[in-house]
Amino acid sequence: MPSPQPKPRPARLLSRDIVLIMAATFCFMSASMLASPIIAGFAGKLGADGTVMGLVAGALSLTALFCRPVAGRLADRTSKRRLAIVGGGLYVIANVWYACCTNAAMLLCARILNGVGFACISVCLSAWLAMLLPIERMGAGMGLYGTMNALAQAVGPDLGIRASATIGYRPAFLIAAALAAAVVVLALCVRDAGRPLATAQAQRTPLRLHTLFEPRVVPIAVIFMMFGIPYFANQSFLVSIAAERHMGTDVSVYFPIYAVVLLIVRILLRNWFDTKSFAFWMVTCTACNLGMLACLTFMRSLPLLAAAAVLTAGSYGLMSSVTQANAVTIAGKERSGMANTTYYAGIDLGMFIGPLIGGALYQSLPDLWFYPLLALTMPVAWAIWLPWHARQSKN
Repeated sequence: MPSPQPKPRPARLLSRDIVLIMAATFCFMSASMLASPIIAGFAGKLGADGTVMGLVAGALSLTALFCRPVAGRLADRTSKRRLAIVGGGLYVIANVWYACCTNAAMLLCARILNGVGFACISVCLSAWLAMLLPIERMGAGMGLYGTMNALAQAVGPDLGIRASATIGYRPAFLIAAALAAAVVVLALCVRDAGRPLATAQAQRTPLRLHTLFEPRVVPIAVIFMMFGIPYFANQSFLVSIAAERHMGTDVSVYFPIYAVVLLIVRILLRNWFDTKSFAFWMVTCTACNLGMLACLTFMRSLPLLAAAAVLTAGSYGLMSSVTQANAVTIAGKERSGMANTTYYAGIDLGMFIGPLIGGALYQSLPDLWFYPLLALTMPVAWAIWLPWHARQSKN
Protein backbone atom coordinates (compact mmCIF):
# COMPACT_ATOMS: atom_id res chain seq x y z
CA MET A 1 0.00 0.00 0.00
CA PRO A 2 1.62 3.28 -1.08
CA SER A 3 2.37 5.70 1.71
CA PRO A 4 0.32 8.91 1.65
CA GLN A 5 1.98 11.87 0.06
CA PRO A 6 3.01 14.55 2.56
CA LYS A 7 1.00 17.74 2.37
CA PRO A 8 2.89 20.54 0.64
CA ARG A 9 4.11 23.24 2.97
CA PRO A 10 2.23 26.52 2.58
CA ALA A 11 4.07 29.23 0.71
CA ARG A 12 6.00 31.63 2.91
CA LEU A 13 4.00 34.74 3.66
CA LEU A 14 6.58 37.16 5.06
CA SER A 15 9.93 37.89 3.45
CA ARG A 16 12.43 40.68 4.00
CA ASP A 17 11.07 42.69 1.07
CA ILE A 18 7.44 42.23 2.09
CA VAL A 19 8.21 43.40 5.63
CA LEU A 20 9.97 46.50 4.25
CA ILE A 21 7.03 47.30 1.97
CA MET A 22 4.61 46.92 4.87
CA ALA A 23 6.78 49.22 7.00
CA ALA A 24 6.79 51.77 4.16
CA THR A 25 3.01 51.43 3.96
CA PHE A 26 2.67 52.20 7.67
CA CYS A 27 4.87 55.32 7.38
CA PHE A 28 3.06 56.51 4.25
CA MET A 29 -0.43 56.11 5.68
CA SER A 30 0.63 57.58 9.04
CA ALA A 31 1.91 60.68 7.24
CA SER A 32 -1.33 60.95 5.29
CA MET A 33 -3.66 60.31 8.22
CA LEU A 34 -1.74 62.66 10.53
CA ALA A 35 -2.95 65.60 8.46
CA SER A 36 -6.52 64.38 7.87
CA PRO A 37 -8.13 65.50 11.15
CA ILE A 38 -6.20 68.78 11.45
CA ILE A 39 -5.91 70.15 7.90
CA ALA A 40 -9.38 71.73 7.92
CA GLY A 41 -8.71 73.37 11.27
CA PHE A 42 -5.41 74.74 9.98
CA ALA A 43 -7.19 76.14 6.92
CA GLY A 44 -9.64 77.87 9.26
CA LYS A 45 -6.76 79.30 11.23
CA LEU A 46 -5.40 80.75 7.98
CA GLY A 47 -8.72 82.53 7.40
CA ALA A 48 -10.72 80.04 5.30
CA ASP A 49 -14.50 79.79 5.71
CA GLY A 50 -16.36 76.49 6.15
CA THR A 51 -16.69 75.81 2.41
CA VAL A 52 -12.99 76.35 1.72
CA MET A 53 -12.10 74.27 4.79
CA GLY A 54 -14.07 71.37 3.29
CA LEU A 55 -12.50 71.92 -0.13
CA VAL A 56 -8.98 71.85 1.32
CA ALA A 57 -9.75 68.69 3.29
CA GLY A 58 -11.14 66.91 0.21
CA ALA A 59 -8.63 68.21 -2.34
CA LEU A 60 -6.15 65.40 -1.69
CA SER A 61 -8.60 62.60 -2.40
CA LEU A 62 -10.17 64.38 -5.37
CA THR A 63 -6.72 64.94 -6.92
CA ALA A 64 -5.76 61.34 -6.24
CA LEU A 65 -8.97 60.13 -7.91
CA PHE A 66 -7.96 61.73 -11.20
CA CYS A 67 -4.24 60.93 -10.95
CA ARG A 68 -4.57 57.34 -9.76
CA PRO A 69 -5.52 55.81 -13.15
CA VAL A 70 -2.28 57.13 -14.63
CA ALA A 71 -0.37 55.98 -11.54
CA GLY A 72 -1.92 52.51 -11.83
CA ARG A 73 -0.92 52.29 -15.48
CA LEU A 74 2.62 53.30 -14.54
CA ALA A 75 2.65 50.76 -11.71
CA ASP A 76 2.10 47.97 -14.26
CA ARG A 77 4.72 49.36 -16.67
CA THR A 78 7.63 50.67 -14.63
CA SER A 79 9.68 49.90 -11.54
CA LYS A 80 7.59 50.06 -8.36
CA ARG A 81 10.66 51.34 -6.48
CA ARG A 82 10.96 54.34 -8.79
CA LEU A 83 7.29 55.22 -8.40
CA ALA A 84 7.49 54.85 -4.60
CA ILE A 85 10.46 57.22 -4.44
CA VAL A 86 8.68 59.80 -6.60
CA GLY A 87 5.50 59.56 -4.53
CA GLY A 88 7.40 59.72 -1.24
CA GLY A 89 9.36 62.74 -2.44
CA LEU A 90 6.17 64.57 -3.36
CA TYR A 91 4.81 63.77 0.09
CA VAL A 92 7.86 65.29 1.77
CA ILE A 93 7.59 68.48 -0.33
CA ALA A 94 3.83 68.81 0.30
CA ASN A 95 4.10 68.47 4.08
CA VAL A 96 6.98 70.93 4.31
CA TRP A 97 4.86 73.26 2.17
CA TYR A 98 1.97 72.85 4.64
CA ALA A 99 4.25 73.99 7.43
CA CYS A 100 5.25 77.10 5.45
CA CYS A 101 1.76 78.14 4.26
CA THR A 102 0.56 81.65 5.09
CA ASN A 103 -2.88 81.54 3.43
CA ALA A 104 -5.57 79.08 2.37
CA ALA A 105 -4.68 79.31 -1.34
CA MET A 106 -1.13 78.09 -0.67
CA LEU A 107 -2.52 75.31 1.50
CA LEU A 108 -4.88 74.19 -1.26
CA CYS A 109 -2.00 74.04 -3.76
CA ALA A 110 0.08 72.00 -1.35
CA ARG A 111 -2.89 69.69 -0.77
CA ILE A 112 -3.23 69.10 -4.51
CA LEU A 113 0.48 68.21 -4.77
CA ASN A 114 -0.02 65.86 -1.82
CA GLY A 115 -2.84 64.20 -3.77
CA VAL A 116 -0.52 63.47 -6.70
CA GLY A 117 1.96 61.83 -4.32
CA PHE A 118 -0.85 59.92 -2.61
CA ALA A 119 -2.00 58.51 -5.96
CA CYS A 120 1.50 57.38 -6.94
CA ILE A 121 2.55 55.77 -3.70
CA SER A 122 -0.70 54.09 -2.64
CA VAL A 123 -1.11 52.19 -5.91
CA CYS A 124 2.61 51.49 -6.14
CA LEU A 125 3.04 49.91 -2.69
CA SER A 126 -0.05 47.72 -2.92
CA ALA A 127 0.84 46.53 -6.45
CA TRP A 128 4.45 45.92 -5.37
CA LEU A 129 3.27 43.79 -2.47
CA ALA A 130 0.84 41.87 -4.68
CA MET A 131 3.71 40.99 -7.05
CA LEU A 132 5.74 39.47 -4.21
CA LEU A 133 2.94 37.55 -2.48
CA PRO A 134 2.17 33.92 -3.45
CA ILE A 135 -1.26 33.90 -5.11
CA GLU A 136 -2.56 31.29 -2.64
CA ARG A 137 -1.62 33.59 0.27
CA MET A 138 -3.03 36.75 -1.32
CA GLY A 139 -5.87 37.07 1.17
CA ALA A 140 -3.63 36.64 4.22
CA GLY A 141 -0.98 38.97 2.76
CA MET A 142 -3.48 41.68 1.90
CA GLY A 143 -4.96 41.21 5.35
CA LEU A 144 -1.61 42.09 6.90
CA TYR A 145 -1.21 44.95 4.45
CA GLY A 146 -4.62 46.20 5.45
CA THR A 147 -3.54 45.92 9.08
CA MET A 148 -0.65 48.29 8.41
CA ASN A 149 -3.10 50.71 6.79
CA ALA A 150 -5.50 50.41 9.69
CA LEU A 151 -2.79 50.91 12.30
CA ALA A 152 -1.62 54.01 10.46
CA GLN A 153 -5.18 55.29 10.19
CA ALA A 154 -5.39 55.01 13.97
CA VAL A 155 -1.90 56.21 14.95
CA GLY A 156 -1.81 59.03 12.38
CA PRO A 157 -4.97 60.92 13.43
CA ASP A 158 -4.20 60.48 17.13
CA LEU A 159 -0.65 61.76 16.60
CA GLY A 160 -1.90 64.66 14.49
CA ILE A 161 -4.53 65.74 17.02
CA ARG A 162 -2.14 65.52 19.97
CA ALA A 163 0.82 67.13 18.17
CA SER A 164 -1.22 70.06 16.85
CA ALA A 165 -2.65 70.66 20.33
CA THR A 166 0.73 70.58 22.09
CA ILE A 167 3.33 71.89 19.63
CA GLY A 168 1.16 73.47 16.92
CA TYR A 169 0.03 72.73 13.38
CA ARG A 170 3.28 73.50 11.59
CA PRO A 171 5.54 71.19 13.64
CA ALA A 172 2.89 68.47 13.27
CA PHE A 173 3.19 68.69 9.48
CA LEU A 174 6.99 68.41 9.75
CA ILE A 175 6.48 65.11 11.61
CA ALA A 176 4.46 63.95 8.62
CA ALA A 177 7.30 65.03 6.32
CA ALA A 178 9.75 62.91 8.34
CA LEU A 179 7.45 59.88 8.02
CA ALA A 180 7.27 60.44 4.24
CA ALA A 181 11.08 60.59 4.07
CA ALA A 182 11.16 57.20 5.83
CA VAL A 183 9.06 55.80 2.97
CA VAL A 184 11.76 56.78 0.47
CA VAL A 185 14.50 55.18 2.60
CA LEU A 186 12.54 51.93 3.04
CA ALA A 187 11.77 51.74 -0.70
CA LEU A 188 15.48 52.03 -1.48
CA CYS A 189 16.17 49.07 0.84
CA VAL A 190 13.83 46.66 -0.99
CA ARG A 191 15.88 44.28 -3.12
CA ASP A 192 13.18 43.41 -5.66
CA ALA A 193 12.65 46.64 -7.62
CA GLY A 194 9.17 45.53 -8.69
CA ARG A 195 9.73 45.51 -12.42
CA PRO A 196 6.54 45.07 -14.47
CA LEU A 197 5.09 41.62 -15.16
CA ALA A 198 3.00 42.79 -18.13
CA THR A 199 4.09 41.60 -21.56
CA ALA A 200 5.58 43.96 -24.10
CA GLN A 201 2.35 43.80 -26.12
CA ALA A 202 0.30 44.69 -23.03
CA GLN A 203 2.59 47.61 -22.29
CA ARG A 204 1.93 48.99 -25.79
CA THR A 205 -1.85 48.92 -25.23
CA PRO A 206 -3.31 52.34 -26.14
CA LEU A 207 -4.82 54.51 -23.40
CA ARG A 208 -8.50 53.60 -23.04
CA LEU A 209 -10.92 53.43 -20.12
CA HIS A 210 -10.31 49.71 -19.48
CA THR A 211 -6.57 50.39 -19.38
CA LEU A 212 -7.07 52.95 -16.59
CA PHE A 213 -9.52 50.94 -14.45
CA GLU A 214 -10.27 47.26 -13.98
CA PRO A 215 -14.00 46.94 -14.85
CA ARG A 216 -14.39 43.67 -12.93
CA VAL A 217 -13.31 45.39 -9.71
CA VAL A 218 -15.66 48.40 -9.98
CA PRO A 219 -18.54 46.82 -7.97
CA ILE A 220 -16.15 45.89 -5.15
CA ALA A 221 -14.71 49.41 -5.11
CA VAL A 222 -18.17 50.99 -4.91
CA ILE A 223 -19.22 48.61 -2.12
CA PHE A 224 -16.14 49.58 -0.13
CA MET A 225 -16.85 53.25 -0.82
CA MET A 226 -20.20 52.79 0.94
CA PHE A 227 -18.33 51.60 4.03
CA GLY A 228 -15.80 54.42 3.65
CA ILE A 229 -18.33 57.29 3.58
CA PRO A 230 -19.46 56.84 7.22
CA TYR A 231 -15.88 56.18 8.34
CA PHE A 232 -14.40 59.34 6.82
CA ALA A 233 -17.39 61.49 7.78
CA ASN A 234 -16.94 60.35 11.37
CA GLN A 235 -13.18 60.90 11.21
CA SER A 236 -13.75 64.51 10.11
CA PHE A 237 -16.49 65.45 12.59
CA LEU A 238 -16.05 63.20 15.63
CA VAL A 239 -14.09 65.85 17.53
CA SER A 240 -16.65 68.57 16.73
CA ILE A 241 -19.65 66.43 17.67
CA ALA A 242 -18.01 65.35 20.93
CA ALA A 243 -17.31 68.99 21.76
CA GLU A 244 -20.97 69.92 21.15
CA ARG A 245 -22.05 67.12 23.47
CA HIS A 246 -19.59 68.36 26.13
CA MET A 247 -17.97 64.95 26.51
CA GLY A 248 -15.25 64.89 29.13
CA THR A 249 -13.49 62.03 27.32
CA ASP A 250 -10.52 62.61 24.98
CA VAL A 251 -12.06 61.32 21.75
CA SER A 252 -8.64 60.78 20.16
CA VAL A 253 -8.56 57.43 22.04
CA TYR A 254 -11.11 56.21 19.47
CA PHE A 255 -8.35 55.73 16.90
CA PRO A 256 -5.86 53.68 19.00
CA ILE A 257 -8.70 51.45 20.29
CA TYR A 258 -9.77 50.85 16.71
CA ALA A 259 -6.19 50.03 15.67
CA VAL A 260 -5.46 47.60 18.50
CA VAL A 261 -8.74 45.73 18.02
CA LEU A 262 -8.26 45.54 14.25
CA LEU A 263 -4.72 44.23 14.67
CA ILE A 264 -5.92 41.48 17.02
CA VAL A 265 -8.89 40.55 14.83
CA ARG A 266 -6.84 40.43 11.64
CA ILE A 267 -4.22 38.20 13.26
CA LEU A 268 -6.85 35.86 14.69
CA LEU A 269 -8.83 35.72 11.44
CA ARG A 270 -5.89 35.88 9.00
CA ASN A 271 -6.71 32.53 7.38
CA TRP A 272 -10.39 33.38 7.02
CA PHE A 273 -9.63 35.96 4.33
CA ASP A 274 -8.72 33.09 1.98
CA THR A 275 -11.50 30.69 3.06
CA LYS A 276 -14.66 32.65 3.93
CA SER A 277 -16.97 33.89 1.18
CA PHE A 278 -17.55 37.52 0.34
CA ALA A 279 -21.17 37.03 1.43
CA PHE A 280 -19.99 36.11 4.93
CA TRP A 281 -17.96 39.32 5.15
CA MET A 282 -20.82 41.44 3.77
CA VAL A 283 -23.17 40.24 6.51
CA THR A 284 -20.56 40.56 9.26
CA CYS A 285 -19.24 43.99 8.25
CA THR A 286 -22.71 45.43 7.64
CA ALA A 287 -23.87 44.36 11.11
CA CYS A 288 -20.75 45.89 12.69
CA ASN A 289 -21.16 49.10 10.71
CA LEU A 290 -24.75 49.58 11.82
CA GLY A 291 -23.74 48.82 15.41
CA MET A 292 -20.92 51.38 15.19
CA LEU A 293 -23.28 54.10 13.96
CA ALA A 294 -25.78 53.27 16.70
CA CYS A 295 -23.08 53.59 19.38
CA LEU A 296 -21.91 56.93 17.98
CA THR A 297 -25.49 58.21 17.82
CA PHE A 298 -25.94 57.80 21.58
CA MET A 299 -22.30 58.40 22.54
CA ARG A 300 -21.96 60.52 25.67
CA SER A 301 -19.07 58.80 27.46
CA LEU A 302 -16.11 56.48 26.97
CA PRO A 303 -17.92 53.08 26.97
CA LEU A 304 -19.99 53.79 23.86
CA LEU A 305 -17.04 55.54 22.18
CA ALA A 306 -14.90 52.44 22.82
CA ALA A 307 -17.67 50.13 21.59
CA ALA A 308 -17.94 52.19 18.39
CA ALA A 309 -14.18 51.89 17.85
CA VAL A 310 -14.36 48.10 18.28
CA LEU A 311 -17.23 47.83 15.80
CA THR A 312 -15.39 50.10 13.33
CA ALA A 313 -12.64 47.47 13.25
CA GLY A 314 -15.26 44.86 12.36
CA SER A 315 -16.80 46.98 9.61
CA TYR A 316 -14.55 49.37 7.69
CA GLY A 317 -11.37 47.74 9.00
CA LEU A 318 -12.15 44.18 7.90
CA MET A 319 -13.91 45.20 4.69
CA SER A 320 -10.78 47.06 3.53
CA SER A 321 -8.76 43.82 3.51
CA VAL A 322 -11.57 41.69 2.08
CA THR A 323 -12.28 43.99 -0.85
CA GLN A 324 -8.62 44.59 -1.71
CA ALA A 325 -7.78 40.87 -1.67
CA ASN A 326 -10.82 40.13 -3.87
CA ALA A 327 -9.86 42.91 -6.27
CA VAL A 328 -6.36 41.52 -6.85
CA THR A 329 -7.60 37.92 -7.07
CA ILE A 330 -10.25 38.79 -9.65
CA ALA A 331 -7.90 40.86 -11.81
CA GLY A 332 -4.78 38.68 -11.54
CA LYS A 333 -1.20 39.68 -10.75
CA GLU A 334 -0.52 41.12 -14.19
CA ARG A 335 -3.38 43.58 -13.63
CA SER A 336 -2.66 44.21 -9.94
CA GLY A 337 -1.87 47.86 -10.59
CA MET A 338 -5.21 48.46 -12.31
CA ALA A 339 -7.02 46.42 -9.65
CA ASN A 340 -5.52 48.54 -6.89
CA THR A 341 -6.21 51.72 -8.87
CA THR A 342 -9.88 50.81 -9.04
CA TYR A 343 -9.97 49.76 -5.39
CA TYR A 344 -8.32 52.98 -4.24
CA ALA A 345 -10.72 55.01 -6.39
CA GLY A 346 -13.40 53.76 -4.02
CA ILE A 347 -11.35 55.00 -1.06
CA ASP A 348 -10.73 58.36 -2.78
CA LEU A 349 -14.42 58.88 -3.36
CA GLY A 350 -15.22 57.84 0.20
CA MET A 351 -12.60 60.25 1.55
CA PHE A 352 -14.02 63.06 -0.59
CA ILE A 353 -17.77 62.38 -0.34
CA GLY A 354 -17.75 61.37 3.34
CA PRO A 355 -16.56 64.75 4.70
CA LEU A 356 -18.81 66.61 2.24
CA ILE A 357 -21.90 64.68 3.34
CA GLY A 358 -20.77 64.96 6.94
CA GLY A 359 -20.35 68.70 6.61
CA ALA A 360 -23.82 69.11 5.14
CA LEU A 361 -25.38 66.99 7.90
CA TYR A 362 -23.39 68.70 10.63
CA GLN A 363 -24.34 72.16 9.44
CA SER A 364 -28.06 71.59 8.73
CA LEU A 365 -29.30 68.98 11.23
CA PRO A 366 -29.03 68.22 14.94
CA ASP A 367 -26.08 65.92 15.68
CA LEU A 368 -28.51 63.17 16.75
CA TRP A 369 -29.33 62.65 13.05
CA PHE A 370 -25.72 62.67 11.85
CA TYR A 371 -24.96 58.97 12.22
CA PRO A 372 -28.41 57.45 11.47
CA LEU A 373 -28.46 59.15 8.08
CA LEU A 374 -24.98 57.83 7.30
CA ALA A 375 -26.42 54.33 7.81
CA LEU A 376 -28.27 54.75 4.49
CA THR A 377 -25.04 53.79 2.76
CA MET A 378 -25.57 50.15 3.78
CA PRO A 379 -28.72 49.53 1.70
CA VAL A 380 -26.86 51.04 -1.27
CA ALA A 381 -23.94 48.64 -0.71
CA TRP A 382 -26.31 45.67 -0.68
CA ALA A 383 -28.15 46.91 -3.77
CA ILE A 384 -24.81 46.80 -5.60
CA TRP A 385 -23.60 43.54 -4.11
CA LEU A 386 -26.69 41.35 -4.69
CA PRO A 387 -26.78 41.57 -8.52
CA TRP A 388 -22.98 41.39 -8.70
CA HIS A 389 -23.03 38.26 -6.52
CA ALA A 390 -25.72 36.72 -8.72
CA ARG A 391 -23.60 37.27 -11.84
CA GLN A 392 -20.51 35.86 -10.15
CA SER A 393 -22.44 32.76 -9.06
CA LYS A 394 -23.57 32.09 -12.65
CA ASN A 395 -20.00 32.34 -13.89
